Amino acid sequence: MCKHILNAQASIRAPCCKKWFDCPECHAEVSDHSLAKTTEMSFMCKKCRKAFRKDMSKYEEADEYCPHCDNHYVIEAKTPNAMLGVESEDTRVDNRAIKDERMKHGGKVDTAELDEWLEQLEE
Repeated sequence: MCKHILNAQASIRAPCCKKWFDCPECHAEVSDHSLAKTTEMSFMCKKCRKAFRKDMSKYEEADEYCPHCDNHYVIEAKTPNAMLGVESEDTRVDNRAIKDERMKHGGKVDTAELDEWLEQLEE
């Protein structure tokens, strides 16, 4: 399973080391050499699990489909997006995560602890 391209429809056989990879980045992660360039590539369809070759110098639109099962393997790649989120309880149930604990019932901020800390710094 490729972590770089989430919807990979075919695996590619690297011509340099004769191993199967889902994408060039997967090859680069595990190999100590660069991916060799070639005009004839070997693919393995992930739908029917059958291998086939394509001559990249004569590549046509019809070559975007598996010759065995007609799976369209040349599609726009979906890559994982980095997300940053805050983990907390559901704020609709428990809103303590967004409530300022310094607030007192009168609506004013209690700064007594801050005042004590500032006095200690001045001494």
